[in-house]
Amino acid sequence: MKMDSELLHSPAVGLAEEEEADMNDWKLPLAFMKKRHSEKIEGSKALAQSWRMKDRMKTVSVALVLCLNVGVDPPDVVKTSPCARLECWIDPLSMSPQKALETIGANLQKQYENWQPRARYKQSLDPTVDEVKKLCTSLRRNAKEERVLFHYNGHGVPRPTVNGEIWVFNKNYTQYIPLSIYDLQTWMGSPSIFVYDCSNAGIIVKSFKQFALQREQELEVAAINPSHPLAQMPLPPSMKNCIQLAACEASELLPMNPDLPADLFTSCLTTPIKIALRWFCMQKSAKLVPGVTLDLIEKIPGRLNDRRTPLGELNWIFTAITDTIAWNVLPRDLFQKLFRQDLLVASLFRNFLLAERIMRSYNCTPVSSPRLPPTYMHAMWQAWDLAVDICLSQLPTIIEEGTAFRHSPFFAEQLTAFQVWLTMGVENRNPPEQLPIVLQVLLSQVHRLRALDLLGRFLDLGPWAVSLALSVGIFPYVLKLLQSSARELRPLLVFIWAKILAVDSSCQADLVKDNGHKYFLSVLADSYMPAEHRTMAVFILAVIVNSYNTGQEACLQGNLIANCLEQLSDPHPLLRQWVAICLGRIWQNFDPARWCGVRDSAHEKLYTLLSDPIPEVRCAAVFALGTFVGNSAERTDHSTTIDHNVAMMLAQLINDGSPVVRKELVVALSHLVVQYESNFCTVALQFIEEEKNYTVPSPANTAEPGNLTPVRDSPAIPRLRSVNSYTNIRAATTARNLNKSLQNLNLNEEGGPAAFSPGNLSTSSSASSTLGSPDNDEYILSFETIDKMRRVSSYSSLNSLIGVSFNSVYTQIWRVLLHLAADPFPEVSDLAMKVLNSIAYKATMNARPQRILDSGSLTQSAPASPTSKGTHIHQAGGSPPMPSTSSSSLTNEVPKPPTREQPATRPPYTPTLGGQAPHSHQFPRTRKMFDKGPEQAAEDGDEPGGHRNYISPALQTGLCDWSAKYFAQPVMKIPEEHDLESQVRMERQWRFLRNTRVRRQSRGITQRGVSRLDDQIFINRNPGVPSVVKFHPFNTCIAVADKDSICFWDWEKGERLDYFYNGNPRYTRITAMEYLNGHDCSLLLTATDDGALRIWKNFADQKNPEMVTAWQGLSDMLPTTRGQPSSSAHSAGMVVDWEQETGLLMTSGDVRVIRIWDTDREMKVQDIPTGADSCVTSLSCDSQRSLIVAGLGDGSVRVFDRRMGPNECRVMTYREHGAWVVKAHLQKETDGHIISVSVNGDVRFFEPRSPDSINVLQTVKGLTALDIHPQANLFACGSMNQFIAVYNANGDVISNIKYYDGFMGQRIGAISCLAFHPYWPHLAVGSNDYYMSIYSAEKRLR
Repeated sequence: MKMDSELLHSPAVGLAEEEEADMNDWKLPLAFMKKRHSEKIEGSKALAQSWRMKDRMKTVSVALVLCLNVGVDPPDVVKTSPCARLECWIDPLSMSPQKALETIGANLQKQYENWQPRARYKQSLDPTVDEVKKLCTSLRRNAKEERVLFHYNGHGVPRPTVNGEIWVFNKNYTQYIPLSIYDLQTWMGSPSIFVYDCSNAGIIVKSFKQFALQREQELEVAAINPSHPLAQMPLPPSMKNCIQLAACEASELLPMNPDLPADLFTSCLTTPIKIALRWFCMQKSAKLVPGVTLDLIEKIPGRLNDRRTPLGELNWIFTAITDTIAWNVLPRDLFQKLFRQDLLVASLFRNFLLAERIMRSYNCTPVSSPRLPPTYMHAMWQAWDLAVDICLSQLPTIIEEGTAFRHSPFFAEQLTAFQVWLTMGVENRNPPEQLPIVLQVLLSQVHRLRALDLLGRFLDLGPWAVSLALSVGIFPYVLKLLQSSARELRPLLVFIWAKILAVDSSCQADLVKDNGHKYFLSVLADSYMPAEHRTMAVFILAVIVNSYNTGQEACLQGNLIANCLEQLSDPHPLLRQWVAICLGRIWQNFDPARWCGVRDSAHEKLYTLLSDPIPEVRCAAVFALGTFVGNSAERTDHSTTIDHNVAMMLAQLINDGSPVVRKELVVALSHLVVQYESNFCTVALQFIEEEKNYTVPSPANTAEPGNLTPVRDSPAIPRLRSVNSYTNIRAATTARNLNKSLQNLNLNEEGGPAAFSPGNLSTSSSASSTLGSPDNDEYILSFETIDKMRRVSSYSSLNSLIGVSFNSVYTQIWRVLLHLAADPFPEVSDLAMKVLNSIAYKATMNARPQRILDSGSLTQSAPASPTSKGTHIHQAGGSPPMPSTSSSSLTNEVPKPPTREQPATRPPYTPTLGGQAPHSHQFPRTRKMFDKGPEQAAEDGDEPGGHRNYISPALQTGLCDWSAKYFAQPVMKIPEEHDLESQVRMERQWRFLRNTRVRRQSRGITQRGVSRLDDQIFINRNPGVPSVVKFHPFNTCIAVADKDSICFWDWEKGERLDYFYNGNPRYTRITAMEYLNGHDCSLLLTATDDGALRIWKNFADQKNPEMVTAWQGLSDMLPTTRGQPSSSAHSAGMVVDWEQETGLLMTSGDVRVIRIWDTDREMKVQDIPTGADSCVTSLSCDSQRSLIVAGLGDGSVRVFDRRMGPNECRVMTYREHGAWVVKAHLQKETDGHIISVSVNGDVRFFEPRSPDSINVLQTVKGLTALDIHPQANLFACGSMNQFIAVYNANGDVISNIKYYDGFMGQRIGAISCLAFHPYWPHLAVGSNDYYMSIYSAEKRLR
């Protein structure tokens, strides 16, 4: 146990060898584990934009209504003596009443002007009802839709009434006159803001709400019933957008403390610093600040709006603190409305928070509508008290001795708090309180560098952080900073803007409007900038020009294209990728940029990226070239030539190893197809014709005789297919729901699941109504048709058949698309099918009208009896045809009787005389319930609106948006796999410990020597005939492939874990399998004899298997040499060998080369010519020595050194075997030998440096399968003659296996495949009777 716990803490503990093996596990590279393999290639969901103010507002008019009646106290208030007297910091009794009133009015106006200097101010001093009415209506008239403020001071009139009235005066001041709030609402209209400074002010707020509700109801009544009397009256304005601030609750009186001003509420709202300092001095704690008196406070130096002075700094801190409290306490939308929409409203509400704090200390509760949560106890007020304390404590020396003012540490401390939050916190927690403060200091020279750095680190936490920062209001600040020329800000600003635009790309317009794009153009052009910052700059520019014409123009003038072209060869791959994307976007549908690119030969410079080692960069280059040819402007001869050149360059990527690149390729070519539609229609028609009139030399092991034989149709209309079995299954595979349903299917001999052909479409000469309608998943060209066209077009005899210059660019591109439609990766082939069918559909539609007019053509189209051309009704997925002379000559199978698979519902269909089918046959079986009949459909189709197109010019792969996600995700965070505490890392450690244990225990057994190997530890019937078996190196799982599906068994528990369909077309079979990353996160590679490679993940666990990637490993497999799986003497299929250390995959088979793929780059790195005229049957490589050994069908064994050039890399050829080599194995030790075995059973040992064998053993004749145990020096031979012999290194038979255990001693079938476990002494055997068994050494050894 101690050992295990130590092992957990360190990846390397234990014996020397184990230590090494363990370390090697950590060092081994992982294949196909990058983001592009694990994620869906699509952008992130756009966040709902809540931060952008939809309706910024201004308060343009202010009504100041003062009812003071100086010298006369209202009857309902008994004042204390002494009592609070000051109004707007003026004692009204210190001058004549009239003068006092005017001075107070003027002062109030000045106080408001500090916050909103541009508004129109109107004072109404001791007014009558009419004066108030005149004032309000005129202000509303001038303000139009903007906001009006109504300030009411009711200190000289009675308190508001419960009926909703406030008081004003009559003309000669003998009476108080009530003024209804309802009337006030009518005059003021909306949007408005009301400030009530009087006792019981809360009553007004309540009445206001009741009246507002009453109005809403009246409006509703009037809207529903126009004849109602209410509807005849002028409609009352809605009061939805009104804000109210009241000095106290409905039952409270204003404080009368003589040390306070009488209009305490107004003072808090309009002169917050002054009142806050006075209030601070009145607290007991102020005694701790010696020498500070109320008189001293009046003398604080400085101006409110100058931050370098004490007063200005206090004001700045106050703003920051109140903003922060509001942001932390209020709901987001309310914060936006009150604190970001209108400058004056924001100031009043910030000051209202102070009013709440001060007035509550005098038992008064200010009220607002909309109501705010209480904020007077918020912790940030303590920071305010501290800042005031620090400032005031310096006052006596500043004033008396003139010492310099020391600035407050407040902002630096808050930034530190923010930094602590960033460094210490966990992922899921409340947002940092200090965010609004960071915003406050962004424009401060002193703090901005640090603030920008912290802001960048915050935004890096993910899209949620960006949304938060935008909702606080960071946007205008970072936009303004782009005008700064300070170089040290560049990296920070570029980072911040990349983060913002990755989350919200709509900011492109703001940037261009403020000339912000110039900032990023200069960063991109600055060669001293590190590559990562230039990458972000070019990403930002790519967002600015994305589908935004103004941005494209601005950046074109800013020389973006030349800038980008200079950086195409930068060593930093992400920069190359984004430079290409940026180019692709600037000339997307923007012709001036395209011509600018032509002048700079941009397309030729992009060609170099088509062979870039990084797949994403190749992708970006394909995207850029695709939009380059995809411009819809008028074509000239010059531009057509360029398009053709680009198309031919792109065509070379047809066999790229990365599906992401091939998907982008289909889209790029689809742009070309849209541009040159008519040319492609011509080509399509020719291919459709050819496909009908030409019989393909069929591959030898075609599953069903009919599936390649053409159906005769009227010339213009290609065959329809119903949901075709292959594409349907592939769709299911991508939907990850296939494997479980397939487990229950009993697969027939060929492995074609019989149940998967839902619609056996009877082909009639009349076009069905589903012709080309994408939502029916009905394609004109079925997968089989396309596949056949592809193969027809690759036979040279076709050249003479087609009259047009056969190698025109359009024909070539059509061939490329045909090839891509048969791509092993479903998403690629689906896209290509869309493009092909779109053109086929248009081509046939254009050729149709004549056919409708001339019904005679129908009669010639469907002969009444099968002819030598082999006309079969049977369609891509359905039943086999009636036997006819042609089908048996095409295949080497005896035609099957027509009863199998024939749907009972329909008799075999023979066209009636005249070629007109019975009506029911003109509908596909998958028809929609309310489809129109075929006759009308034909005419419908001619109308342009009759059908949707498959491809619009906007076909996209989501690559660019997916690439942009990189900038939205955390960049600075340690990736999970490097984080020692993460679950990913722990799981990996566990796997590596398991690997060490397997290696150690198995080594113990093999070193003692294995004397017998016939203990049957597993047997089960596989769903299909096993053709390849492969043990997982470290867990108890074994993969068994039949012709086109893979079954996983747990050999320890004896249960089936999984069974899924590999997705290969039905005339192909799986011929090889490898586990990739077997030491860690295993993937399974399958190779089929058409040269396709597919890689699967999530198999044999509870999840559904998913295809990680797939590509055409060998493009030119020679189809004529393919035989039946049983007669492997004619066909090697595809053979592979995998090197985990280098990530290289060697592939060969029925070809004349050994092709090496680099899985990291996903591209072909080398083709080694075999120099032989027969197929490669076995491959084995050793990364240490760079050697590859190949066994061939002609009996030769060839040794290649892959470090040498193609002409001299074959370093040795052994020709001692007289027949087909079943297995050639290169031992992995430094001086390991080559062991090779032929069909005749002669085992030969070679030393790579000597020309002759050093040892020969003779085993059984008629070998069909053989494997060599890499550790235990055993080899096992399986024979057609139904037995297995196991030999040791000296050639002695240690076991002969002829019968199954337990099954009444049943004889084993002919051996189809066998394989040793790489470590344990286990031998897996598959035989033609569907059984899969595993044999092992005796129990006592294990």
